[in-house]
Amino acid sequence: MGEVRDLRSAPSIRRAAASGASVDDELVVRAEPHAPRAARHWVMRTIAGHGVTGMANQVVELLTAELVSNAVVHGPTGEEVRVGLRVTGPVVRVEVSDHGGGTPRVRHPEPTAPSGRGLALVEALATDWGTMGVDGSTTVWFEVDGDA
Repeated sequence: MGEVRDLRSAPSIRRAAASGASVDDELVVRAEPHAPRAARHWVMRTIAGHGVTGMANQVVELLTAELVSNAVVHGPTGEEVRVGLRVTGPVVRVEVSDHGGGTPRVRHPEPTAPSGRGLALVEALATDWGTMGVDGSTTVWFEVDGDA
């Protein structure tokens, strides 16, 4: 499983969560087949700990797994995949970065195609989403508003 890096101390996270301020966390995994499952479980547990439950938790879990799967498939094998997480009140933002380069795009494959639906799911289920490319790395992010 990847290395979990808490960007702030546990007491400051508890204070931020209690005050409604944003909470930042990051998970670093290798671009390997187990990475999507590890990221999905980490995100699910982390946001539940900050009060994001029900449908919003499930949507964030699904979309995170899709983006990490894309990073594993389209990025360099064995390289780092970074999963950034920010919880600000009911809004959850997830950013998945890899060193694959390229510009992710939404595809609409045939119903019988075995893959190609990840970004279409993000587009359909996220409150907002986008991509960024910086210095050879690609980041795809999405936000889910638990109140929407």
